[in-house]
Amino acid sequence: MGQNSVEEGQLLWTPQPAFAQASNVAKFIDWLRDQRGLSFADYHALWRWSVDDIEAFWAAIWDYFDVQSTTPYTAVIDRRVMQGAKWFEGSQVNYVEHLLRFEADAPADKVALHHLSELRPLAQLSLQQLAGQVRILATQLRAMGVEPGDRVVSYMPNVAETAVAMMATAAIGAVWSSAAPEFGIKTVVDRFAQIEPKVLFAADGYRFGGKDFAREDEVRGIVSALPSLRQVIWLPYLHADAAVPALAAGDHPARVTRWHAVMDQPAVAREAFSYTRVAYDHPLWVLFSSGTTGLPKAIVHSHVGALVEHLKLAHFHFGLSSHSAMFFYSTTGWVMWNLVLSALLTGGAAVLYDGSPVHPQPDLLWKLAADTGTTFFGASPTFVQMMEKAGMRPAQAYDLSKLEAIMVGGSPSTPETFAWLYDCVKRDLWVTSQSGGTEAATGFVGASPTLPVYAGEIQCRMLGMDVHAWSDNGEELIDEVGELVVTSPFPSMPLYFWNDADGRRYRESYFDTFHQADGSDVWRHGDFIKINARGGCYIYGRSDSTLNRYGVRIGTAEIYRAVEQVEGVADSLAVCCELPGGKFYMPLFVQLKPGVALDAALVSSINQRLRADCSPRHVPDEIHAVAQIPYTLTGKKMEVPVRKLLMGWPLEKAASRDAMLNPGAIDTFIDFARNAMPTESSGRRQAG
Repeated sequence: MGQNSVEEGQLLWTPQPAFAQASNVAKFIDWLRDQRGLSFADYHALWRWSVDDIEAFWAAIWDYFDVQSTTPYTAVIDRRVMQGAKWFEGSQVNYVEHLLRFEADAPADKVALHHLSELRPLAQLSLQQLAGQVRILATQLRAMGVEPGDRVVSYMPNVAETAVAMMATAAIGAVWSSAAPEFGIKTVVDRFAQIEPKVLFAADGYRFGGKDFAREDEVRGIVSALPSLRQVIWLPYLHADAAVPALAAGDHPARVTRWHAVMDQPAVAREAFSYTRVAYDHPLWVLFSSGTTGLPKAIVHSHVGALVEHLKLAHFHFGLSSHSAMFFYSTTGWVMWNLVLSALLTGGAAVLYDGSPVHPQPDLLWKLAADTGTTFFGASPTFVQMMEKAGMRPAQAYDLSKLEAIMVGGSPSTPETFAWLYDCVKRDLWVTSQSGGTEAATGFVGASPTLPVYAGEIQCRMLGMDVHAWSDNGEELIDEVGELVVTSPFPSMPLYFWNDADGRRYRESYFDTFHQADGSDVWRHGDFIKINARGGCYIYGRSDSTLNRYGVRIGTAEIYRAVEQVEGVADSLAVCCELPGGKFYMPLFVQLKPGVALDAALVSSINQRLRADCSPRHVPDEIHAVAQIPYTLTGKKMEVPVRKLLMGWPLEKAASRDAMLNPGAIDTFIDFARNAMPTESSGRRQAG
């Protein structure tokens, strides 16, 4: 099978009977037959039951995984509504208690974390060591006055200390939130200022691609903008021997303490430590997803919702067990970091890496997989293309005998991506593509080890996720591209957005577009999806104006706030187009003030502002000057129509001139689509 000849939907792999029968999905089906008297012929029958009888399904998840609660729940869900449903009301659980629950029975050498970075060699933390560190830090946080509900935030790289900090925070009922250290001051403050944190974990910098990035000045700026801070815990990571700097100036109340001073404490025995079990509506963490207007959305998930969802996800859709080791290339600012740590729910290990995926050698991550015995390997389609271009054949260079599954996620995968993995990594391999969102802290469509793999196809809709493709008129589509909608509630839906007291922003984000016949809400996620007759799924990129660049979703609002502060820029519009082969093209269009020209100096100023205020991912591929930015009659920038035009849609399907405030402004973009799009876009899929 050569990857150049593979076709979309071509059968590439069928699980061996022993592999399928030994899977967690098959074991769950057996349990449901024995314990519930329910019989399911295959995965798709199981899925149908899971969305038709959501109360019975989620009750089975609770019982099957023996969720530990101080008190029993009164009902799985109080009412079938999207916004405001109460899941497992009456229960009292702690997410981290379940992450570390296998400590008591684990052998001393049972690895929980493998961790590698450009600054540190590969090392391990056993489950007992990890749990011991979590107890020490949690006890110290309590001594600092951190109480349940207090917010604790992180500006740290993907290292073991960050994982310990997250677990210690949630173990005592405090609320965790994280930003990656490549984010600029403004991007971090726009997030953290909303939730008024009491404690900040911060590192002095990080290394990427062999280059050091000091972050002391950024931390100082973040601290000064967060008057709620009472404590900064400082990790000297870039310069291990450096003294603790003065981060809080003037009358700022925050104390600064070195990480090692906090952790250099007597061990806390497992029997002497108590996890703070919290109610069904107690926040676990705040994740941020930037939109097209306003500040980034501060998305709040509950302990119980994330717990039951991640138990399901890790066991059934990642196929993890106590013998597993899960890796996904991620930063601490992306929900995939949280999901990698959820591997501990299965008794397996998480594999962390901080740095460039191709430095100092292009096959670094494959070496990491071999060295750690990774069983479940995750990366983006872009990473796979880099490997192909570099002529990598990991199977010839490394022992990948323990590798069972590869997940390509973060952006749509191509048939060629799948074929390369089978040709160059392993023939007997469960290759999965999965797709979800920060808002759900999970996937909507994903994988089952009991199903065959078809080129470029996502195997199935995930259990408990009532996912469909709908037309603009709310009609279900099969074998046609439509909007990804979810028509039944699920436990890991956001509790709410922080500082959204009346729920308006939450509603406007997901529930304003579609409704069911009885008037009930429908979750519109903002992705284009096609579901075929056998239940396979294809994601065709964003249907809204959120930018999806190399797997990280970027809100245009953050770009506009930065760009429009640059002298000479009057207005701007950004889009991101998915191109064949998993490529992306993100142009930025700027309307300049009279007498201003888009010269090299201005381009440099714009890019520097985006890099400093936001992150390197916010820097566009190209910047183009236009006479006008097109707006609707209601004053909204026409991001979605412009993106559709650049993706090959005809104007009559992309937008209506009658709905435009300035109809002539769209002509520039029609011309751009015809004459200035990158050559890679030729032959792109027609979405209309």
